[in-house]
Amino acid sequence: MSIDSLRRSARATVSGLPQGFWWLWLSTLVNRTGAFVLTFLSLYLTVELGHSAWFAGLVVALHGLGGVAGSPLGGVLTDRWGRRPTMVTMHLAAASCAAALAFVTSAWGVALVVLLMGVAMQAVRPSINATISDMVPAHDVRRAFALNYWALNLGFAVASIAGGAAAFLGYRTLFLVDAVATTLCAVIVFLRLPETRPERSPRKAGEKPADERVSMLDVLRDAPFRTLVLLNLLVCVVFTAPWIGLPLTMSEQGLPPSAYGMVIAVNGIVIVGFQLLVNKVTERRSPVVLLSVSALLFAVGTGATALAGSSVAFAATVIVWTIGEMVHVPTNAAATARLAPEHARGRYQGVMGMSWAVAGFVAPILAGAIVDGPGSDVLWAGTFTLGVLAAVGYTLRLRRALCEEEPQTVAAEAVAAETVAAETVAAGPSAAVVSPEPAKPSPASGS
Repeated sequence: MSIDSLRRSARATVSGLPQGFWWLWLSTLVNRTGAFVLTFLSLYLTVELGHSAWFAGLVVALHGLGGVAGSPLGGVLTDRWGRRPTMVTMHLAAASCAAALAFVTSAWGVALVVLLMGVAMQAVRPSINATISDMVPAHDVRRAFALNYWALNLGFAVASIAGGAAAFLGYRTLFLVDAVATTLCAVIVFLRLPETRPERSPRKAGEKPADERVSMLDVLRDAPFRTLVLLNLLVCVVFTAPWIGLPLTMSEQGLPPSAYGMVIAVNGIVIVGFQLLVNKVTERRSPVVLLSVSALLFAVGTGATALAGSSVAFAATVIVWTIGEMVHVPTNAAATARLAPEHARGRYQGVMGMSWAVAGFVAPILAGAIVDGPGSDVLWAGTFTLGVLAAVGYTLRLRRALCEEEPQTVAAEAVAAETVAAETVAAGPSAAVVSPEPAKPSPASGS
């Protein structure tokens, strides 16, 4: 592939999306570029405050626990209150928590702040995902999620490098910079991003509005979506396990901590360098096939960790499951958007986000216990098994739910395009400026 073809491919990957999406993309990049708290929290607790490694692990787990509550909370607020108010409020809450960490020094004070920060950071994600689903045409949703995920990892890579270089300024300074970056993210959303929540349809007297007719219990009763959430939970457990099990396994092999740092850096390098290419390769592919393949990549990549014995071999396993990550994350988010009714997108994204939070809380504890007990080989055999089960589940349980809607969508777009074309011909040349794209529900206005 020539440089010109790569350039054209990259241009096609980023073209055609609405301006509002790019403001949201920029806010994600700014937010993650200043994301220093989680990156340096364990070092701050052990080196700066003198707490034990056990306590540091507990505090990090509390952040995940906060996300378990924050994700459904954010989903409900997104549908009832609006996308933009939820984003602004939760970004400002997270910024306040980051600033508080610069001044709170008591053990349980830090634990409480981190717990609340987990609630706020996870609560904002349903509103972001719902906004993307609202403003981006259905055929571009997966690409938009992939680009937003690319911004997240690009910002995180910058934060890791800049934070390491600026650590001499002190951890508290980094936390304050995190607070400023998150506040700037909220300002971008408030000033530049319109509210996209679909307007409520007229209702009869005494009838509840549509968004109030869908409860979290109703979301969980949606069988295809419930299956998607449970399978995603399996994948998330597999994805989270290496972040705890990999350094322990490498240590067992006699490799120094610096080797782990270089190996895990491959994850961010591959995502930043190749996410756009992966987007191009996977566009227009069946979501069921992509989810199944990504689960198998997670299974093979993590399972092969048991066979690795050098830094190069461990890095190769990271590359395999990182490709699975690049395929899975945007495809899963787009599948959630497809299954969700437009008036309940926040709730659906909130429940899906809760599966990520549960895995973030449970998987580190399980991984540590397995490595300390049966051993690391059992851990990687377990992740391989879970990944294969997830791949089989996607193929057998979700093929109809995710694939049968595609022809309907294409047919609907074709009919809409033909209708607009016919109206244009009937109206004469003056109507030639009408867009041939099918009309989308009008978003609520926002300043």
